[in-house]
Amino acid sequence: MISGDDLRDHVDGPAAWRRLAVSVLLATIGGVGIWSSVVVLPAIEAEFGLDRGGASLPYFATMIGIAIGGTLIGRMTDRFGMMPLMIMGGVMLAGGYVLSAQVTHYWQFVLIQAVMIGALGASVSFGPLVADISLWFRRRRGIAVGLVASGNYLAGAVWPPVIEHLIEVVGWRQAHITIGLVCLVTMLPLSFALRRKAKAFGGGAQIDRAPAAAAENVGLSPGRLQALLVVAGLACCIAMSMPQVHMVAYCLDLGYGMARGAEMLSLMLGLGIVSRLASGWIADHIGGLRTLILGSIAQGLALLFYLPFDGLVSLYVVSALFGLSQGGIVPSYALIVRDYFPASEAGARVSLVLMATVVGMALGGWMSGEIYDLTGSYQAAFVNGIAWNLLNMSIAFFLLLGPRFLRLRTS
Repeated sequence: MISGDDLRDHVDGPAAWRRLAVSVLLATIGGVGIWSSVVVLPAIEAEFGLDRGGASLPYFATMIGIAIGGTLIGRMTDRFGMMPLMIMGGVMLAGGYVLSAQVTHYWQFVLIQAVMIGALGASVSFGPLVADISLWFRRRRGIAVGLVASGNYLAGAVWPPVIEHLIEVVGWRQAHITIGLVCLVTMLPLSFALRRKAKAFGGGAQIDRAPAAAAENVGLSPGRLQALLVVAGLACCIAMSMPQVHMVAYCLDLGYGMARGAEMLSLMLGLGIVSRLASGWIADHIGGLRTLILGSIAQGLALLFYLPFDGLVSLYVVSALFGLSQGGIVPSYALIVRDYFPASEAGARVSLVLMATVVGMALGGWMSGEIYDLTGSYQAAFVNGIAWNLLNMSIAFFLLLGPRFLRLRTS
């Protein structure tokens, strides 16, 4: 175990900030695995003769893969550190995109998305990377977690216009090969910057006493608290997925074209980065749980605005508001876990909650496609998202106010 002086030198220190910069880059590059299937959805739908629900399956499969892979890999990072697992992720992403360009059957495309691109590739650059950086910061943990969690939004802002342009110029198959090569030549060298194990600076009984006291104050067992956070993460991201997954297809249906939808998605996710950074700063002052409540309320209001407004200009405005409202929700879960659970369990517990958010994105994306097929429009899908958002808000308010109310009744 290192001394208290060495701990202060490294936690929130120069080494932590350098690691943060590399982690954001890796999260941005690896995040292509989340968004490529969204942009390629119309091309896949046309080539394989699918309906909208069927064309949404690759995204669903990818996100389920990320959820399962992220949970398992999160546990492995607690033991082995980030570097070997990030190298594996880069190789799997590269191989997955190159192989997906060679498929002749739709099931092959879905399988590669789920296993290589999702479970073994993109999963490494999300939950495990967020959990890892949380161990290197204390005073600025909210900002650090928000920055790394912004990587998938940076990916959403950068990659969709690039992929859309590549599809128009060279087709979706060559676009996938290009993505794979970019992942290989960038992620592997960057991975070596993560060779030091964060555990060396985050462990120790003095670090874990505060989460133990906070968890006891909530009045819930660790298992029940974890379960509630999992359900909250699932619910908020079912709601969040409707605009993020279907914006390109929604604009195509409204007659605005694929390019306009990609621009709205890029705008939404770009402003989501602003939201995540602002929420990180807020969380450093009021805590992760209260930040979650603020984000959940704002996301619900933004979803509500999609119902009456479907003009081109109004969709740009509402998409911007949606991006600003919901960006801070997912990082809040990592902060809540670090507030209420020991640092030695961070990789497993953060990854488990973030797994639930990924499952929510997958389930919500598929669910919205099926609702569209049943109703012929996306209006009911937006209403479905609002309902799930209300569930998320209810859990967050219960965690904040429920234990206090119970103590008052028993006093």
